[in-house]
Amino acid sequence: MKKFIFFSVLLVLACRPAAGQSQQAIRVRCGGNSYTDSKGQFWQADYGYNGGWAGTPVTTAIGGTTDQSLYQTGRYAAQQSASTMTYTFPVASGSYHVNLYFTETYKPVQKVGGRVFNVKMQGVTMFQNLDIYAAAGANAALVKGADIVVTGGNITIEFDSIAQVAKVDAIEITQSATAPQLNLTFVYPDGSPVVGTLNYQIAPATGGTSLAGTQPLNSGQVTCLLLTSPQLLGLAGTLNVNLSLVDTTGRTLWQLTMTMNTSSTNFTAVQSSTLQVVVQKS
Repeated sequence: MKKFIFFSVLLVLACRPAAGQSQQAIRVRCGGNSYTDSKGQFWQADYGYNGGWAGTPVTTAIGGTTDQSLYQTGRYAAQQSASTMTYTFPVASGSYHVNLYFTETYKPVQKVGGRVFNVKMQGVTMFQNLDIYAAAGANAALVKGADIVVTGGNITIEFDSIAQVAKVDAIEITQSATAPQLNLTFVYPDGSPVVGTLNYQIAPATGGTSLAGTQPLNSGQVTCLLLTSPQLLGLAGTLNVNLSLVDTTGRTLWQLTMTMNTSSTNFTAVQSSTLQVVVQKS
């Protein structure tokens, strides 16, 4: 049983009640009003931002897209260097795909190195030294996509200026296919469900990004999403994994501690699993 838990729990990204959740797609026209695109999809007016300013809409023709309006408005970070602009959206825990829409219409920076910035999602750098002009040229559509995992109830996208100011024209967030799940049931020897809370922590042995959380049991049960790409959470190298189950008085009923190396573990064959754990009353 411990071997099974070992290969399963190392993939835990978030524990939650057993009921599934579905998240409606988020589409935002940054710096502009609402818009319905050529596919009939509705984009909301700019919201969710912290800082920055809405640029003056342009009428420049944008190449490589049938939805030029998405690229003719944008939100910019407040200063030319070392400035940060953040978008935050509340969502259910799960796996998401984020598309960021860019174009470079400002002539003074239509050159390689003219506008350079980093983009972080959930605190992890997804695009480093992003240069719109270098990637797509002038007045041309550029879409940068990334897969992320959400555990804390919010998607956070941070734009950090390096040269000139960071910018973004539109943001699209869609929920990925349902992640595999680990369904845990904790019972006493007589079969009655345990009343308590499951605590989990995954941390790199050498420090850095860690993942931790708690989830009360529901009739002895808890469901954990399973992560098949630890790097999406910035987890790499040797990881220390700790699980503990405590009852309502704070007494530990069950505990598991282990170490793993992400580079030598095969995550590709992960499937949904169910496990019942029998614990003794303290």
